[in-house]
Amino acid sequence: MAESLHAEWTKLRTLPGTFWLLLAIAVLTIAVSAAAEAAVPCSAADCGQDPAKVGLTGIEFGQAVVAILAVLAVSGEYSTGMIRVTFAAMPRRMTVLAAKATLISGLTLFAGAVAVLGSVLVGRLVMPGKGFTAAHGYPRLLALTDSSVLRATGGSVLYLGLIALLSLGIATLIRDSATSIGVVLALLYLSPIIAGVVSDPHWHNRIERYSPMNAGLSIQATRDLAGMPIGPWEGLGVLAAWAAGALLAGGLALRLRDA
Repeated sequence: MAESLHAEWTKLRTLPGTFWLLLAIAVLTIAVSAAAEAAVPCSAADCGQDPAKVGLTGIEFGQAVVAILAVLAVSGEYSTGMIRVTFAAMPRRMTVLAAKATLISGLTLFAGAVAVLGSVLVGRLVMPGKGFTAAHGYPRLLALTDSSVLRATGGSVLYLGLIALLSLGIATLIRDSATSIGVVLALLYLSPIIAGVVSDPHWHNRIERYSPMNAGLSIQATRDLAGMPIGPWEGLGVLAAWAAGALLAGGLALRLRDA
């Protein structure tokens, strides 16, 4: 495992795209969060806004870059034929997959932590000017000492790590870069669109509860938890199940198919 980790780390750190994609995760997340924080007003008491969800809006866009990073870590080797060299040097394929998953999730968690902390910092500077003040019911705006805010921010970092694992599993199963990225992005972004047009309350609730993005992002909620289709940690658990299923399917395909 140590040798596989070293080999995978060497490949990742020598690819110029790795650094830029990690930087893009942080920059895009912070930029979109800042735009949302500057655009959403709270002009009266009980304005109904959840400052944590507003301040972490960028996670919904940063996850796309996470998906690209994770997919390219696998499918890039298939497109160049480098995967044959990898398996010749490291015949234990599950060990190679575990090493990739460890490094990609670790790098994503680091970039995600930077992105989330940056978003929170910008929010604490910008949002009071938009009406998120003690007078309107927000005495501790995005304070990390608040357990619900800490859960929302820490959970958002974990969310990005799980998206990386989900994407890695799908890329291992499909192999092709463009198709894998398309499948991951469709899986993430189509469910909110479908939920928005489904009028039947039963099916709307099911989509909200069991789709990876809708369920996973429930971890960001800090207000009105009783009215949510699924609880914060339960929702993140649904995403974890999706990621585990994708990795299992990808791992089985890796063992049964030729390189």
